[in-house]
Amino acid sequence: MHLSSLQLACAALAALALSAAAAPPAQTQHHVARRSFFNLQCKGVYDAAIFARLDRICDDCYTLFREPQLYSLCRAKCFTTPYFKGCMESLYLLDEEEQIDQMIDFVGKR
Repeated sequence: MHLSSLQLACAALAALALSAAAAPPAQTQHHVARRSFFNLQCKGVYDAAIFARLDRICDDCYTLFREPQLYSLCRAKCFTTPYFKGCMESLYLLDEEEQIDQMIDFVGKR
């Protein structure tokens, strides 16, 4: 069973399209997160893993309460608002408070 040149060309185009479609989102997410880091007025060191962890707290808090402004208020001033602390409390993360505060200090340079 041999593939015709048309079938081979279609398979190659499909593989190329799949690989091209898969690559940009990871790069785009990185650039969006980095831009978000600066938009939040974070003046520390950008670390994707730490920033993602802090951002996830705000995302989980929004998911819990479904209050549209909560996500932005939680992230405001590089995660240093009382809303962020309230989210930590609501998500039962106070036992990790010292570690999370160190993360905020690292990215935010309080």
